Amino acid sequence: MMRTVEAADDSFREVYETLYPLIFRIAFRITGSTPIAEDLCHEAFIKYFEKQRALPDMDQTKYWLIRVVKNLSFNLEKRKKRERSAYEKYSKQIPVSIRSGEEELLRAEARSAVQKCLNKLPLKLRTVLVLKEYSGLKYKEIARILGIREGNVKIRVFRARERLAVLLKEDAHVSG
Repeated sequence: MMRTVEAADDSFREVYETLYPLIFRIAFRITGSTPIAEDLCHEAFIKYFEKQRALPDMDQTKYWLIRVVKNLSFNLEKRKKRERSAYEKYSKQIPVSIRSGEEELLRAEARSAVQKCLNKLPLKLRTVLVLKEYSGLKYKEIARILGIREGNVKIRVFRARERLAVLLKEDAHVSG
């Protein structure tokens, strides 16, 4: 039996109102940030809303949402580590003495430089790199999402990383 749109909306509203406080607390405890926790919760509920089949009961839904928000939180942490690593590599290329007041400015500039260079990549390469590095997806998942072979994903990620490194070096020479 098909659920009506109204029934589906009511069901989603009930799940959201019942479970949002719990899911938010979990996301907040993992991330330590209210805005980030809110974003992760909203992303988890969007995934739930887009899920084709409703889960059998509220407990199953709760556990599913907890796993989703936990995974989203962990993926965010992994992405932050990769960004820090990219920043460290980038900052080592620039021979600048760092004073404590300048450190945050340099970090912001490095993030901006990476984003600027990322935006210069062709869409095909940028997409796979973002899905791999910033979303933490596996090659197989990216292939499924993009409708291409896993081997093509690996090649595109490799090429995107190479091009990004070249663009970052060029940007460092232009800026310096």
